[in-house]
Amino acid sequence: MKQAIGMVETRSLVAAIQAADTMVKTANVQLFDLDFVGSGIVSAIVSGEVAAVKAAVENGRETAEQLAEVISTNVIPRPHDEVDKVVEKVIE
Repeated sequence: MKQAIGMVETRSLVAAIQAADTMVKTANVQLFDLDFVGSGIVSAIVSGEVAAVKAAVENGRETAEQLAEVISTNVIPRPHDEVDKVVEKVIE
């Protein structure tokens, strides 16, 4: 992957979709996955350059907070190859 990945995890499908929409409109990032964790928790994951991902995650968080509870957010600037393998397995 070698690009940053960013995540916004919410307790609402609608909020996660809105966060994903905001993130891809905010910066030059690609929607990597919309992961259904369980118990109503959904995670929107994007990838791109570090600064773009940071801006996208922050704006996605702000948007999602208006609709539902945000569980967590995180940006991993340059994930190690082993982390890429884990993320790809989770997505499959």
